[in-house]
This record gives sequence, structure tokens and C-alpha cells, in this order.
Amino acid sequence: MSKDTRSNARRKVTVQTVAQMVEDGTKISMVTAYDATFARLFDDAGCDMLLVGDSLGMVVKGEHSTLGVTLEEMIYHLRAVGRGTRYAQIVGDMPFMSYQSSIEDGLRNAGRLVKEGGAETVKLEGGVEQAELVRRLVAVGIPVMGHIGLRPQSVHAMGGYKVQGRGEAARKKVLDDALALDEAGCYAMVLEGIPRDLGAEITRTVSAATIGIGAGVDCDGQVLVSYDLLGMNDDFRPKFVKRFDQLGLRIRTAVEAYVHEVRGGRFPDDAHSFGDEPAQKTNEATPYGSAAASAGTAPAVVDDGGAEADAIAAGCIPLPIRPKP
Repeated sequence: MSKDTRSNARRKVTVQTVAQMVEDGTKISMVTAYDATFARLFDDAGCDMLLVGDSLGMVVKGEHSTLGVTLEEMIYHLRAVGRGTRYAQIVGDMPFMSYQSSIEDGLRNAGRLVKEGGAETVKLEGGVEQAELVRRLVAVGIPVMGHIGLRPQSVHAMGGYKVQGRGEAARKKVLDDALALDEAGCYAMVLEGIPRDLGAEITRTVSAATIGIGAGVDCDGQVLVSYDLLGMNDDFRPKFVKRFDQLGLRIRTAVEAYVHEVRGGRFPDDAHSFGDEPAQKTNEATPYGSAAASAGTAPAVVDDGGAEADAIAAGCIPLPIRPKP
């Protein structure tokens, strides 16, 4: 089957799609995304959900936790991801203190993520204590993904990034949180940093889709921070992360080669420089991200006096908003 045929067979992932996947036993894949370029790549790779996570505080901003992320930053990154996404469901994290102070704040700020950021669902941390907010959000038409177990926004209260749900009392707390979110109407919930058997028990018990991160293979789906699965930070090696590539090493190697060629006067060479004659636009000259390339309709050769061809060869065509299916 060709790539185009696969793409044409895909449908936009919705809350109903997620429920059907759970019913069919089809595992759900979710990764974090923070910009249009990565969103486009992840969407093309077949990811079911893209989480615009407050993890951007750590992997994008370089902070030590997620606590400093603002609502305006979440809206900014949601809009960027939306421009690169066609099929995956876009989930927006509600940042710390955007919903904990009152139901009204939670409603207002979740609405902003949807209206201004383009989030299709919102994710919030907490269980029993957030059930009423979840109920109210669902009532006004905003789908909610919960997040229980290890909750990064409560890192100080939890004493660090530690596995949760070990021991009878702790296990009951996580299970009670899951039941409360399910009853309140969450369509899905992230289970983070809990024993595998507890993840399996919650998955059997609730009707919502369970998305595990360090919660075992028995969950309905899995999520990883994209920078982790791509191997972009050698210093971060938690047990639950599998590196599917060593992109950090590959990026450094590529940039080192670029620096070496620049310093040696070997880049740019004639093949990457403009001559006196106008260029011709060819398939080979069409850059990643151009409208023609993304639509798959780039003409073989266009002679328009060279202006458009020179612009394309220079990579001056911006990444367009991706048309929705």
C-alpha cells in the first residue's frame, strides 16, 4: 500500500475515535509536540494524539519543572502544533494554577485553550479533588483527559518524581482518583509512574481510555515526551523511557559537520550558490515545508523568469497551515 493510500484512509481522531479504539482493543499512541514541524512529522507518522504538554517548561524552556509554564505559553504552542496537524487529536495541558484555585478559573482557562489555542481536549492533573471541575467542563462541551498517579505539578508535595501507588493506602488513593474521574466524565486519563498491576486494574475498571507513562503495557495506550523517545537528552534516563533513536547524537554530528565545512571554506559550494542566470524550479529544489511539497503537487519545471525558483531554492516559502481532512 502506498503512503498516499494510507494517508487517504486515515480519519481525524476524535473523542469517539478514542472510545472505539478502546472497544476494539486498538492501542492508542500519544506523544508530546510543541511546534508545527514536529507536529507535522508525528502526525504523518501515524500518532493518534499530540499532547501539547507543560513539559515544554523543561524540554523547550530549560526549566527544572513544569511549574513555571503560563497559560499564554500553552496557547502559543497549541496554535503552532495545530498548524502542523491534520489527523491526530490535539490535547492541551492546563498549566499549574490555571485551574486549582476555583471552578470558575478552570472553566475560563480551559475555554481559552480551546478558543484561542485550538485545543480539541484539555488535560488536567488530579483525581477526586478535580472531579467537579471535570464534570462542569464536560457539561459545557470540553472533553477532559485526566492525569493521576505521579503528577508533575505536585512534585513538591510528592517529594520528587517518585513512583506512586505502592502500598495499600497509596494504591487505594490512585484507584479512587481514577474512579472519580471516570464518573465525572473523563474520556481518557494518563496514568503516570504507578506499578504495572495497578495500571492494569484501573484499565479493567474504568470506561475511560487509559494512557500509560511508566504504568505498564496493559493500559489502553502509551505516551512519551517526544524529546525522550527521540534520544535528545542523554542526561535523562528514567526506567520507563525507551529511546527509539539517538537524535541528539545525530544532530550534534550534523552540526559539527556544518561547522567544519564553514570553517574550512567548503560550504557553500557552487551547488548551493546562486549564479548569474535565473534558476529553474524543480522537484529537487522544492524545500520541506513548501505548499507544493506538502500537497504533493510540485510541478516538474516552471520557468517564470527565475524569481519564484530562486525564492524556492533559498527556502523562503513558509510552512503553511495544514488543510484538515
